[in-house]
Amino acid sequence: MFESMNLFLEAVDSFIWGLPLIIFILVVGILLTTRLRGLQISKLFLAFRYIFRHEESDAGDVSSFGALCTSLSATIGTGNIVGVATAIVAGGPGALFWMWIAALFGMATKYAECLLASKYRVVAADGHVLGGPFYYIENGMGKSWKWLAKVFAFFGVGVGLLGIGTFTQVNGITSAVNNFFDPANTWSVTLLGRPYSWTVVISSVLLAVCVALVIIGGIKRISTVSEIVVPFMAGLYILAALVILITNASKLPEAIITIVESAFGMRAVAGGALGAIIVSMQKGIARGIFSNESGLGSAPIAAAAAKTEEPVRQGLISMTGTFLDTILVCTMTGLCIVVTGSWNIGLTGVAVTTNAFQSGLPLPTAVSSFILMICLVFFAFTTILGWDYYSERCLEYLVNGNQKIVKVYRWLYILAVFIGPYMTVSAVWTIADIFNGLMAFPNLVALVALNGVVVAETKAFFNTKRF
Repeated sequence: MFESMNLFLEAVDSFIWGLPLIIFILVVGILLTTRLRGLQISKLFLAFRYIFRHEESDAGDVSSFGALCTSLSATIGTGNIVGVATAIVAGGPGALFWMWIAALFGMATKYAECLLASKYRVVAADGHVLGGPFYYIENGMGKSWKWLAKVFAFFGVGVGLLGIGTFTQVNGITSAVNNFFDPANTWSVTLLGRPYSWTVVISSVLLAVCVALVIIGGIKRISTVSEIVVPFMAGLYILAALVILITNASKLPEAIITIVESAFGMRAVAGGALGAIIVSMQKGIARGIFSNESGLGSAPIAAAAAKTEEPVRQGLISMTGTFLDTILVCTMTGLCIVVTGSWNIGLTGVAVTTNAFQSGLPLPTAVSSFILMICLVFFAFTTILGWDYYSERCLEYLVNGNQKIVKVYRWLYILAVFIGPYMTVSAVWTIADIFNGLMAFPNLVALVALNGVVVAETKAFFNTKRF
């Protein structure tokens, strides 16, 4: 019975994260790119300038930079390390090219959804700001669409509590720590009838305590921690990747050629070019979307909390998150994997990136592994924080602002983090993955319905501003 249920869930998961969702997200991105006249390219430098320009505003809970870091805390995660490796192994180096394409159109999508989140946000009775797809669906499309907003919020809570924010990230952290400090499980203890390394037990307790100390403080504390941790973790990872690329600089031109040729099936065996292109596109675009979350509707929840009076300004700042996540961090991972040849030697998952670091960094393998482990731990930790905020806001919308229920949920979230390493039911991960994909559909419908509002707001902003 359980096997049949798992097979059913896996089939649903494959369908949702298959061509229908990928095509829908791409079409919306292309539509917005066309209507906004390539704003994500023409206004990119302006967007980065806005990140560091503090806007004086009483509306909002955190700075625009804090909102961006909160969003990045959820998007820059293990997917940037493990997910990229998986995509390249399955779809070839060309998958990285299609990740770039997904990010290019995804920046327009991220701009639109975060603009709408700022425009249609509301202020709760106690003064804190609420916003996201649920509010721009209800307030932008009309009260008759409130059911669609509720659907989005329901899936958002499921994603946060059931896996993407808790179980999968905690497992990633404890596994990384265990594989480095005690790979043979020499020091183990039996819990719930199964042996676990003491490194897993200790790291899970420390992680639960750290998460509790942060999320109990709400968005302001999450934002404060994110503003410190996100630049640090991204900087450390990019620095390590740059060392690998500089050390292997002579191989970079060939790696770029390999990526492009693989993307268009030029490296496939005779007769298999079309099939190779399709696989490369599907793996690359799907991983790009999954990594930067453009179109899924999560980032707008953080964007709505920014202290700003100008939705367009916040949209511009938020779209840089997709650039940083995919064009920068994922590209670094992909190039390291390709230049070191780690993608085609029979490895899978994190072992691919680990091999790239061990063979590419001019350091002892233990040191290289330690650097990657630290990056994995920080990436996953911040994802836990970001998704707590997202799912809390979704729940708050569902329960009409009942803070007692939200506080109970917060402790359930901490409990899920604590028990995460001991959860072995594969269905939990699959259900969370399904919820994550289903979040996108209500959000994409709203983006199509409200694309005229996005265009009008954008034109009005640039017609009145002088740069």
